[in-house]
Amino acid sequence: MVLSNANRLFSTINNKKSNYMHAMMFKDLVSNKMPEKVLDLFDQMNIQPDQFVLSTLFSACARLANDRAKETGRKLLDQMPKHFHNDNVLLTSAIYMLMKFGDIENAENLFQMMKKKDIITYGAIMKGYVENKMYDKALDLFEQIPFALQNTSYTIIFNACAQLANDRAKEIGRKLFHQMPKHFHNNNVLLTSAIDMLTKFGDVETAENLFQMMKKKDIITYGAIMKGYVENNMNDKALDLFEQMPLNPNNVIHIIVFNACAELANDRAKEIGRKLLHQMPKHFHNDIILLNSAIDMLMKFGDVENAENLFQMMKKKDIITYGAMIKRYVKNNMYDKALDLFEQMPLNPNNVIYIIVFNACAQILNDRGEEIGRKLLHQMPKHFHNDNVLLTSAIDMLMRFGDVQSAEKLFRTIKKKDIVLYGAMMNGYNINNEPLKCLQLLEEIKQHGFILDECVSTILINACARLGMISRCQLVIDQIPSYLYNNQCIRNSLIHMWGKAGFVENAKKIFQSIDNPDVVAYNAMIYVYGLNRMGLEAVDLYRKMPHHLRNEVTYVCVLNGCSHSGLLNEAHSIFNESSQKNKQVITTMVDCLSRLYIFDEAQKLIDDYEKSNPPSSVMYMAILSGARNSHQQILSKKIYDRMKILFPDEKETLKSGSILLSNTYSSVGDYQEAANIRLNRIKKLGTKIQPGVSWTEFKGEILEFKANDRSHPQSEEIHAKAKYISDVLIKYGYDYDSSWITRPLDEDETIESVLCTHSEQLAIAYHFVQQENPKFIQITKNLLTYAFTLLDGVTKLIAKIWQCKIIVRDANDSTVIRTFILKTIRYIIDEDHIVSYLNHILEKSLSDYVYIILTIISSRFEYYHWINKLSACLKGLFLYMKDIDIEEIDENEQNKFF
Repeated sequence: MVLSNANRLFSTINNKKSNYMHAMMFKDLVSNKMPEKVLDLFDQMNIQPDQFVLSTLFSACARLANDRAKETGRKLLDQMPKHFHNDNVLLTSAIYMLMKFGDIENAENLFQMMKKKDIITYGAIMKGYVENKMYDKALDLFEQIPFALQNTSYTIIFNACAQLANDRAKEIGRKLFHQMPKHFHNNNVLLTSAIDMLTKFGDVETAENLFQMMKKKDIITYGAIMKGYVENNMNDKALDLFEQMPLNPNNVIHIIVFNACAELANDRAKEIGRKLLHQMPKHFHNDIILLNSAIDMLMKFGDVENAENLFQMMKKKDIITYGAMIKRYVKNNMYDKALDLFEQMPLNPNNVIYIIVFNACAQILNDRGEEIGRKLLHQMPKHFHNDNVLLTSAIDMLMRFGDVQSAEKLFRTIKKKDIVLYGAMMNGYNINNEPLKCLQLLEEIKQHGFILDECVSTILINACARLGMISRCQLVIDQIPSYLYNNQCIRNSLIHMWGKAGFVENAKKIFQSIDNPDVVAYNAMIYVYGLNRMGLEAVDLYRKMPHHLRNEVTYVCVLNGCSHSGLLNEAHSIFNESSQKNKQVITTMVDCLSRLYIFDEAQKLIDDYEKSNPPSSVMYMAILSGARNSHQQILSKKIYDRMKILFPDEKETLKSGSILLSNTYSSVGDYQEAANIRLNRIKKLGTKIQPGVSWTEFKGEILEFKANDRSHPQSEEIHAKAKYISDVLIKYGYDYDSSWITRPLDEDETIESVLCTHSEQLAIAYHFVQQENPKFIQITKNLLTYAFTLLDGVTKLIAKIWQCKIIVRDANDSTVIRTFILKTIRYIIDEDHIVSYLNHILEKSLSDYVYIILTIISSRFEYYHWINKLSACLKGLFLYMKDIDIEEIDENEQNKFF
């Protein structure tokens, strides 16, 4: 009101030729945050401004810092009379203005030109450095100051040290704090900045002591210490202090408390947060920053409805408001809602919105998400192409779409790559089952001189786990910085890697070296046992694991172990005692039952689950896989038809299911129906499927083969060698199983010619091309198939004939035949002394083994009357017979068994 009257009075004055009058009016307008009005009045000014008016104009331009202000301010500075260049107050305001413009160079030049600098001048340029995030420069200049500091100088340096928070900053900040004159201990602004600095150093105790020492605490002081608690993850302390605070909270306190409640998200936090929001004064309802933090809090509470209501109530929404809402939709796995809101947003997206939406599209993985993600990336402004964080999220999105080529193209366009960007690319290769490419990027990282951090090291270890090449595993491990070997995450990843490579003892040694294994370590080791068909060991470790550490992942891992080893009784027992029967745990139990062909019980589990939950496609895929393995085309069709009804939008899942269904019909010789299913899949779901790949290593080089691969320079020799090996196998009595051919044969093809050019057999043939009698061959496949070559007996027979050790595994599984048999028998007979005896005779006589198995079956069949148990026993015996020396089985013994 007073300012309005003053403005009207000023406008009635006809003769405005007084600089003093203009200076006073301009100063009042600046003080009342009306700098634009200052420039309006200056344009009407018809006298030459003196140093007082210029100083005020510089202040107004500094506050605005828009194009008009920059043009006016620079013009005034250029036209400033030379005799004003000795006016420290005027030049200090000019320096501050240039700093606000971000024009550091001209501000520094003006500072250097000044002959007589005072503490205020030093303060202006140091403050400019801090505001432009040039904290080191602020400290450099501070160390050159020849004057005693004033309170403002202390505040500026404390702020610079707080933002840097490195060793140098901590040393300077603490030294300055201890040397601070006592008369400054009554300055609340200064002490508040000291508290902020100390909490940013992580020195909460000293900050608390300073806070307690202060006689007069204001709302800003409380805000500083509470903010420090939140930044140091001491959110409960923040709420304790808030409840003790004798002052009414301002908007900043509201924001801090909302943030603390959001991080805690427990019952106490929810009560305090909701109460504060409910009692919030109405004039705060126009504070966008405050409301954004409230929305974030409610979303972290999982209270989506009230967050949406608050969002709808807001009259003015900025890009941060939309970002907060979309981000929390993503965090709450509500990806469709995130994309809905993005498409309704009337504002141009900033870099943060791009990142959030790319993440949403990467997670939702459907046609809509892919369309929005690609369109957004295509329309992205050029100036965002320098934002590595944004580009990293775009690469991650493309990799999750399975579009490796586009991700690689984008990666190559980035000029300044950092270790995080390399990590995203490498992780994308792992996601798309291309671990070899992941490892190849390691050489680029070394060339750039980047140091491997925990994240990238973990990704590299995971690539080794997928590849499963022992020598490559060791090579990569040797390049990981030694200080990371004590990192729990790294050790857990190493356990997983050695387990995937089939080196269970190595994994066990790492696990046993951990003094207090956490839940991840236990889960990793249980997983390794299960993966390597050591189900009993998995169950034993599960029993030894402290009860309070067990989580849903624990149950998934141990049930998987039971599933892969045929331990039905143990699986039932563990499943029944589990209090966490969620989607993942039930899915694992369904898989366990389906692997043993107990489909009725598996279907009942699904039916019970769906009474209170939406259907899960993974559960149906487990049954479909079991039906494929048991050649049950009617059950397969029934399950797939139901999947088409329940999951019409899950195209990738339906594509995988269609492949299993087609293979099931092929396995029973119905090639026409298999072809019809394939054609229908191509028409409705597309042709893109992941090809089967086998990797092998020779003299440090990793090679990749696909079925009927002719890309290698020596492909003619490799195929000829594969044909030769196949002919030898047939002479030794090997009979190729035609049920694994999933298409009609061409005129020039035979069952043998098709199956002997599978990727893993070409990889074996490659080794025989390179060496006449190779002694060791290791092969890793990228896909898990029930017709896995190791179980098919081919590699065992090759190893026998040529006296060569061959390890074949896939990127998802590792097989140990003897362990599998023992665990299968263990689940049937349930008697440790017989299992021990079997373990002993397995190394000696097949006839003794066959005799004991048949005796067990004949004597206990009435008691163990379930047909699936008899089937599992015979299955175990069949697998063993594929693994032993064929020449040991004489004709009488074969007749005796069959």
